[in-house]
Amino acid sequence: MSTVVVVGCQYGDEGKGKIVDYLAPNANMVVRFGGGNNAGHTVVVGKEEYKLHLIPSGILYKNIDCVLGNGVVINLLEMIQEINRLKERGISTDSLFISDRAHVILPTHIIRDNASEEKRKDKIGTTGRGIGPTYMDKIGRVGIRVGDLAQTTYSIGLMIGKNWDLTGIHYQSAEATALAADLKEYYDILKKHIINTSDYINLAIRSKKNILFEGAQGLLIDVDHGTYPYVTSSNPSAGGVCTGSGVGPSKIDHVVGVIKAYTTRVGEGPFPTELHGLQADDIRDRGNEFGTTTGRPRRCGWLDMVALRHAINVNGVDSLAITKLDILDGLTEIKICRAYEVNGRVSDVFPSAPGDLYQVRPIYETFPGWTENSSNVSKWSLLPQAAKDYIDHIRTVLKVPIKIIGNGAERDKIIGSGKEIWDETRK
Repeated sequence: MSTVVVVGCQYGDEGKGKIVDYLAPNANMVVRFGGGNNAGHTVVVGKEEYKLHLIPSGILYKNIDCVLGNGVVINLLEMIQEINRLKERGISTDSLFISDRAHVILPTHIIRDNASEEKRKDKIGTTGRGIGPTYMDKIGRVGIRVGDLAQTTYSIGLMIGKNWDLTGIHYQSAEATALAADLKEYYDILKKHIINTSDYINLAIRSKKNILFEGAQGLLIDVDHGTYPYVTSSNPSAGGVCTGSGVGPSKIDHVVGVIKAYTTRVGEGPFPTELHGLQADDIRDRGNEFGTTTGRPRRCGWLDMVALRHAINVNGVDSLAITKLDILDGLTEIKICRAYEVNGRVSDVFPSAPGDLYQVRPIYETFPGWTENSSNVSKWSLLPQAAKDYIDHIRTVLKVPIKIIGNGAERDKIIGSGKEIWDETRK
């Protein structure tokens, strides 16, 4: 039995879906533990591209259970539509399980999300999917959970009315009744998937199954440890696995931190190594850096070691997976931020205040690029020497082994051994 956690160590969009897909063949279960349909994973299998927003990437394999834990917030209609899109492409969702404790995104959450963002002078860059307000209601103890929808339409209507009343929303009872009927319909469609997922996951662990926990977003937008307030509303850190899936910390064997060979960010907030102009456009176009969920262009910049050290510490990363190495092919030089200059002083500590992050000056080291095509390579020994030097430097500075290297979008464009990670956790 092994439990492996895959988490993002940047601002999200690190390529976690590809890494989960790579590790999944040795797993019996893939569990998502946080976020909602504000996230997205893109997996390329041959000529087929799959864009997943809620369902774990393991769904693309047969005989793997896929679980949405209690920490996920769910738009039920979007959930049904995603299931139907997969079925249309011949992908079975019979092995999908949804926590009865997961909170439901209501239409009013989406309205509140967009209205709040519109009123802000300093925009957060929310996806407008209602994620934040749903978590607000969860913490405010007025949320509606998936399991609550097993009740009568009348009772669901009363819960909606209470929710709207306590959050200051004017409503008509007829509106609550209509929404309750819709939610009841969605529940009835999904109820065969709805279970106590904490019990199910722990039973699998006791049965010595291999469990893969799939992160969404990245540590640098974690609500506690990210660039607050320019963050998501959940904990995409490795610690979020325990609260978001109902598994104790002693059950976690190995944490894989995913980083991109450069850095990207969607939405607002500080980004110390951000590039602008033609160089940023070039990397964005090379890497197809547009959001899986929103289609928004991603901001692009160099690798940031200060931020990565912070992410590795908080997540307790045991090994790293680096993705999109091939996007750097052909660049004459590549930079890595080794430290920040803060108020005239050199620091390798990631500041907590966004004002400080906006003011830091990144201190760079410059590395020669390579002209060879790294995406045609299947072994470490065959990589261009400059690419190996670049990766070796990252490994040395971060003091964490790099076990997996992604060098293309396709499923087979990868260097490393996923089985090795599973085997090591058993020792």
